[in-house]
Amino acid sequence: MHVRPGFIMFMVLVVFVNGSDLGLWLAGFLALFTLLHELGHAFAARATGARAEIALDFLYGYASFVPTRPLRRWERAGISFAGPATQIVLSVVALMAMGVNPLDRADVTSSYAALALWWAGPVIGLFNLVPILPFDGGNIALAGLETFMGSRARAAMMYFSLTATIAFGVYFLTHEHLQGMVIFAIVPLLAQLQMLTAHRGNGRPAHGSSAIFARAEAQAWATGDVDRFVAGQLPSPWFRAHQQLSAGHADTARQLLLADFADPAEPSWWPPDAAPEQALRALLEVLPRPLPTGRVFSEYVLAGVLLRLGEHEAAAHYAAEAYQRQPSPILAVCVARGAAALGDRPTALGWLRAAVGAGPASDGLRHVADSSTEFDALRDDPEFLAITHASV
Repeated sequence: MHVRPGFIMFMVLVVFVNGSDLGLWLAGFLALFTLLHELGHAFAARATGARAEIALDFLYGYASFVPTRPLRRWERAGISFAGPATQIVLSVVALMAMGVNPLDRADVTSSYAALALWWAGPVIGLFNLVPILPFDGGNIALAGLETFMGSRARAAMMYFSLTATIAFGVYFLTHEHLQGMVIFAIVPLLAQLQMLTAHRGNGRPAHGSSAIFARAEAQAWATGDVDRFVAGQLPSPWFRAHQQLSAGHADTARQLLLADFADPAEPSWWPPDAAPEQALRALLEVLPRPLPTGRVFSEYVLAGVLLRLGEHEAAAHYAAEAYQRQPSPILAVCVARGAAALGDRPTALGWLRAAVGAGPASDGLRHVADSSTEFDALRDDPEFLAITHASV
C-alpha cells in the first residue's frame, strides 16, 4: 500500500473547508472508508490469483492489480463491485451500531460523527456505483456491455460517460443550490478525457503522458520504487514478472506475461525500455514457444524486446505473423526494423509503406525512424526518407 502526500493534503483540505467540528470526523471517516473500499477491490482481485497494490492519493484511492491468468467478465465486474460493496456494508453496520438509521435524515444529522460517517460511507459508496467511467459502476457496466459489443464496448462506454458527465456538470451549474456539487462532474471528466486520449492512441499510452510513464517505468527498473506511477498507470507486466522471477517464481512470472496478452482492455503501462538486457532475456526464456499472441500492444512490445536483444529475424517473423492477424502500423514498423537490421532493404521499405498506408507519415513513425538504430544503413536512402519524412 502506498500513501502519497496528496492524500494527506486532501485530508487537511477537508478539515480546513468543513471546520474542525465536522472536518475532523469527515477526514477520519474518508481516510478509513477509502482504505476499506480499496481493500475490497484488492482482496477480490487476490481471490482470482491476481497481485494487487493500493495507492491513496489526492481526491481518490485506487487498487491496481495484475492478473496471473485471463479474467472472466464476471470476475472483473466482481472486483469492481467489491470496493463500493465493502464501503457501503461496513458503513451501514457502523451507523446502525451508533443507533443511527441511515434512511432517517433526523438521525443522520443528529451529530457530526453520524453525518460524516453517512457521507464517507453509503453516500460515496453508492455514488461510485453510478454506471459511468471511471467509477466502479462504469467498469461493471463495461464488463456487461462487452458481452454484446466486444472490443467496441470500451469506446461506446467512454463516449456515453463523457456525455453523461458533461450533462450532469451543466445541470449542477444551472441550479444555484447545486453549484457546489460541480466538483463531482469535474473530477471524472478529467479522467475521461485522459482515457479518451489514450484510446485514440492506437493502444499505446497517450503521447501527453509518455514522459511521466517512461520516467516511472525507468525508476521501477532502477530502484524497485513504483511511487511515481499516477492514477491509471501501472508498472509494466515485464517489471512485475521480473520481480517474480528474481524471487524464484518462474511460473508466476510466465503467467503474468501471458495474462497481459489475454487482457482485452486498453494498456495502462509503458514498455520496459529501461530494463537491463539480461533481465529481458531471462523473461524471454520463461515464455512458451511458440511465443504468445493477443493484444496488439503486447505483441508490439514483445517484438521490440526481440529487436533489442538482437534477435532480428525472430522479431520480424513474429511481428509479420501478428500483423496478418491484426494489421497495425506499429507491428509493420517492427517488421521493417527487423528486415533493415538483416540488410533486407526492399522488405524494410515495403513494410514501412504498409505502416504508412495510403496516407502521409505520422509523427510517431518519424520518431521511430529517427531513433531506431536498425535503420542506420538507410538514413541517406531517398526512398526511406520519402516514406518516413513525408509531410503530415
